[in-house]
Amino acid sequence: VQLQESGGGLVQAGGSLRLSCAASGATFRSYYMGWFRQAPGKEREGVAFINSDGRTNYADSVKGRFTISRDNAKNTLYLQMNNLKPEDTAMYYCAADPRTYYSDYLPPSSVFGFWGQGTQVTVSS
Repeated sequence: VQLQESGGGLVQAGGSLRLSCAASGATFRSYYMGWFRQAPGKEREGVAFINSDGRTNYADSVKGRFTISRDNAKNTLYLQMNNLKPEDTAMYYCAADPRTYYSDYLPPSSVFGFWGQGTQVTVSS
């Protein structure tokens, strides 16, 4: 499967952005999907995840501010980001895997076999 992110940019603190991830080449609706981010000098961290049945999971740092969703008809994954903070500044990556993952814990990046190129989000204070 090929993944292409879009929607990143520069926004002031308190603002909003919506990231999109267009998928092609696979049965999108059955895939486990997620968003990761990586800031300069830091490890990649999981942000939000959604199973094929719509179950979601979020990092504590974004709960109540970010919403992950998917449109299976459009083969597209979204991440709505509200009340952005400077610490949200990072490269955001879309990830996908055909296997199902259910856990109370966020999945490690090794769960995902397919990745996009990333889209930069910069939040100014």
